[in-house]
Amino acid sequence: MQNYNAIQEQYIFWLDTLGFTEKTVSNYGNRVNEFFNWLTLQNITTVNQLQQNHVTAFFSYQENRTDSKLKGSLSASYLNDYFSAIDKLLEFLHQMGASAPVPTNYRISIDNDERVRKIEPFTTHEITQLRATIDELYTDRDHEQRELKQQQLHLVFILHYGCGLRMSEGYKLTAKDLNFNRRTIFIKQGKNYKDRIIPMSDAIYNALQNYVYNFRNFIRCGHDRLFVQQQITLAKDLKHLHTYCQNESIKQKRLSFHVLRHSIATHLLQNGMPIENISKFLGHSSLTSTQIYTHIVNR
Repeated sequence: MQNYNAIQEQYIFWLDTLGFTEKTVSNYGNRVNEFFNWLTLQNITTVNQLQQNHVTAFFSYQENRTDSKLKGSLSASYLNDYFSAIDKLLEFLHQMGASAPVPTNYRISIDNDERVRKIEPFTTHEITQLRATIDELYTDRDHEQRELKQQQLHLVFILHYGCGLRMSEGYKLTAKDLNFNRRTIFIKQGKNYKDRIIPMSDAIYNALQNYVYNFRNFIRCGHDRLFVQQQITLAKDLKHLHTYCQNESIKQKRLSFHVLRHSIATHLLQNGMPIENISKFLGHSSLTSTQIYTHIVNR
């Protein structure tokens, strides 16, 4: 068969034709690329040499290696993502007529209680303090660069905290997805291909209008996304905000796009919003996913 690069390209195309989301296709492609690199180090240079024990050994390697960023073992959900990607690869190879091992269907059971314990949302006071700190950042930059950095971070909070968006949902938004007449935001093909419409509160409406008409419309770049900068840059700026903030309770928690989403869900529940409404707001496919916030509030 073809070399690994050619197989990976065809695998990605195959996933796309099956209707997998853009993010899943990208993630699975990266996982399979790492698998092929690992196989090459084991002197397995073609898929014709691939045996079941090689797949098992790779899974074991992933389970025992350390996360380079968090300095700990990889999470169960992260590992299961690897295992799913490789199983899909094996399924693809069989459809291509290769004599590959059968999909393993091996997954690690996720302890939901432990998962809930690890979620530490910010309080409303901490969110307010973080947002106020944004205007203190990048004072050493010229006006244009400082404004860009600060405006992008404010937008992160508007969308991921104020609107409860997932990272990919917020990053893909364009001005066309904002309906200021109806005061709604259209989320196209979020997780599990579920489109949804989110209403804008007065604060969100005013903040987005200010961002679009007084900032974004004056920025020329090669795309029409609301966010001017790349996702990796936004993540670094969010980390910089976390480091700069002087509140010790904030420093002891993790700041990420998804933690902001967890925080707004927790606050809505604390303020009396029905769990069914929160589920629709977040775009969950079932109430089970939303119930974790009940446990967090009770905790």
